[in-house]
Amino acid sequence: MSTPSTPDRESTPPSPPSRAGLCDSCAHQQLVRNTRGSTFSLCRRSREDPDYPRYPRLPVLACPGYEASAPAASGSGAGASGA
Repeated sequence: MSTPSTPDRESTPPSPPSRAGLCDSCAHQQLVRNTRGSTFSLCRRSREDPDYPRYPRLPVLACPGYEASAPAASGSGAGASGA
């Protein structure tokens, strides 16, 4: 007889990837996790400009304050070459 492959203790499943639209690649996004395990997308622009909601309704499809976040550092060295 085989035994079921369930863990002996309860485990928390990994969080699914965020689906916050533009916020996911915005330099002004800050992910905030509460004590119950929920994750929220905080717009840091809201700290200085009241026109931006602190926690926007997701997914954000258009935003005048969107700025692409800097890509993660990698050793590819793919830069523009001038002539």
